Amino acid sequence: MAEFAFADVWEAVARARGEATAQVQGGRRFTWTELDRRADALAAAFLASGVAQQDKVANYLYNGPEYVEALFGTLKAGLVPVNTNYRYGPDELTYLWDNADAVAVVFDASFADLVDHVRPRVPRVRLWLQVGGDTADCAPWAVPYEDVASRTVDGPVRAAWGRSPDDQLFIYTGGTTGMPKGVMWRQGTLGTNQPTSGAPPPPETLDQVAAQLSANPPVVVPACPLMHATGLVTALATLRQGGSIVTLEDHGFDPVECLDAVARERVVSMSIVGDVFARPLVEALDREPSRWDLSSLRAIFSSGVMWSEPVKQGLLKHKPSLLLFDSLGSSEAMGIGQAVSTGDGVTATASFRLGETTRVVTDDGRDVVPGSGEVGMLARSGMIPEGYYKDEAKTAATFRVIDGERYVIPGDFASVEQDGTVRLLGRGSQCINTGGEKVFSEEVEEVLKLRDDIADAAVVGVPDPKWGEAVSALVEPTPGAQIVETDVIDYVKARLAHFKAPKRVFVVASIGRAPSGKLDYRRLRADAVARYE
Repeated sequence: MAEFAFADVWEAVARARGEATAQVQGGRRFTWTELDRRADALAAAFLASGVAQQDKVANYLYNGPEYVEALFGTLKAGLVPVNTNYRYGPDELTYLWDNADAVAVVFDASFADLVDHVRPRVPRVRLWLQVGGDTADCAPWAVPYEDVASRTVDGPVRAAWGRSPDDQLFIYTGGTTGMPKGVMWRQGTLGTNQPTSGAPPPPETLDQVAAQLSANPPVVVPACPLMHATGLVTALATLRQGGSIVTLEDHGFDPVECLDAVARERVVSMSIVGDVFARPLVEALDREPSRWDLSSLRAIFSSGVMWSEPVKQGLLKHKPSLLLFDSLGSSEAMGIGQAVSTGDGVTATASFRLGETTRVVTDDGRDVVPGSGEVGMLARSGMIPEGYYKDEAKTAATFRVIDGERYVIPGDFASVEQDGTVRLLGRGSQCINTGGEKVFSEEVEEVLKLRDDIADAAVVGVPDPKWGEAVSALVEPTPGAQIVETDVIDYVKARLAHFKAPKRVFVVASIGRAPSGKLDYRRLRADAVARYE
C-alpha cells in the first residue's frame, strides 16, 4: 500500500480542487488555490530562517484558517508541526517548546504578552509569526503573519531535503506525568487510508489521489480545538478528501454560532468532544427547535471524553437520521473502538465495539475473556505511533510487544461483556478528564501545597454534567489558617492552565495519608462527590 507525505497529497488535491472553497470562518473564505499559495509563502519563510530537516514548528493558535495554513506550510518545508494548548500558562509553554526543540512559533496576537515573557526561556526559537492585530501593533520581536502569508512565491516550495512518508507530525498530549508528551506519528502511518469493504482500493499514486476525489466533497465543522487530536484528525481527513473546513470564531464554544454555521454552509459533519459540546447543542435546539435547517448534517463524531446516552438521545430527537459516532481513542491510540447511535437505537454510555486490531489484555498479556468480569487494559496494534519524543522510558512502558506484535497500551482499563462489547472503566493513573482536557492530580496538589495556609492537599475528579469530571480539591489547612475558596482557585490559575484549577475547594480536618505517604484516592473521591452534591 502506497504511503505519501501530507503536503504532497494536499498539493495534488489543491491542483484538482482549484477555486473550490477550502476554508471558511465567518465572512472569510479561502479557495484551495489560496490555501496552497499561502502555505507556500509560509514554507518559504520557515526555510529562509535557517531551519534544518525535521525541525519543529509550534502552532499556538485558536481555530481558524491560519492554523491550517501554518500546518500546511510547515509540512511543505519538511518540518514537524507541534500543537500547543492555548490554555497553557508560562511554565507549561516553556516546557513544551523546549521539550519539542521548537525553532519557530506561530502565535495569536492575544498571546503576545505571555509569549514575550516566555521567549528568553526558549532560545532555540528563531522565528515568531504573530497572527492577527494591526501590522503596526505587531510585537517588535515578531513578524506579522499576514505580511508573510500574502507574499507571492514560486511554488510548490520544497526544501533541499525533500519530503517523505517517514517525516513526522507531533501531537502533544498531557501524557501521564502531568507535563505534555509529544506523540510521534509517521505521516505515512497517520495518513494512509485503510482498505474498507465496498470502497475503492487505496490510491497508489498522487494522480489517483486526485482522481478519487468526490464530486461532492465534505463540508466539515471541527467544533473542538484543532490543537487537540480530535480536531486535528478531523482537519487532516477533510483536507485529504478535498473538502471544506468551517471553523468557528468564538474561542470557547457557542452552540448557536455552530448551528448557524451548519445551516449556512450546508455542513455534512462536525466533530465534538462528548457532552461538553453535545449538551449545549441539545439545549440550544430545545430552546429553538425550528430555527435551524439541519437537512445537510449527516453525522457527528466525538472522541476524548464521555458522550452520554441521554445527550445522544437529545440530539436524535431533533434529527433521527443523524449518525452519532462515539470514538474510543487517544493521541497515541486512535480508533481503538467505536459506538454508533442512530434514531433506531442509542448505544449505552461508555460501551464500545473494538476495532479489528484492538484487544483487552491483562498485565501478563492474556486476552480478557468476554463475560468473565475480569478487568484488563486496551491495546492496539497496526496504525500506531513511533513513541514519545525524547522519552524512552515512557515509550517502553506504553508500547509493548505481545505475541510478537507491537502494541500501544495507553492505560485505559476496561471489561469485556459476553457479546464482545467493551465497557470503558477509565485510566489507571490519577487522570481527570475535564471538558476533554487531561488534569493530573499530583501536579495540582503540588501547587496547592506551596501555599502557607495549606498543609496537605488531594485533587480528584467528580462527575459533572457540563465538564464530564470537575476538578475538586480537598485541602488540610495549617493550624489556625482560614481557607478562602476563591483565593485558592485564583492561586492555581495564576500558576497553571485555568482548566487545571479546582472548580470547588473543600476543607477537611485531615487528608489521611497512609504511613507510606500514599493517598486513598477512592475514599477521597467519594468524600468529594458527597460534598460536591
